[in-house]
Amino acid sequence: MSGQEIFVIIIVALLLFGADKLPEIARGLAKGMRDFKKATDDLKREFEESTSDLRRDLTEVSGSISSDVQDITNNIRTNVNEVSGDLRQEIHNFKSDVQGNVDEVKENIDKQIADINDVNKEPQGQAEPAKEPEPAPGQPAGTETPSGTAS
Repeated sequence: MSGQEIFVIIIVALLLFGADKLPEIARGLAKGMRDFKKATDDLKREFEESTSDLRRDLTEVSGSISSDVQDITNNIRTNVNEVSGDLRQEIHNFKSDVQGNVDEVKENIDKQIADINDVNKEPQGQAEPAKEPEPAPGQPAGTETPSGTAS
């Protein structure tokens, strides 16, 4: 509002209420404004108090949830570490068993190869001479068998 508007309102109030009633009206307006300001301050204070309780409760709940999540996370980490350690041990044991079996098979193959090489290295003259087949029963030695070979 400008100064002229306020001046017009004062003149209208003087004409309507008169000069003797104007101070009472001003006091009533001032009291009403004080009561209104007090009521708004009370509402603000009450609002702040109730929200501070809610904020405090919310902070407690969020702290509790954070703590629970941290505990669960630590339990999961511990369990995963235990399981992974067990798996690593099992894999190591399995690897050792397989390696031992592979080494055993290799040794057996090496022995068999060495035996074959030893047999192949023996001189041919030392091998036993082939025996002639024995004659069939009832057939004299040195006669031919029905297949056409001499017995």
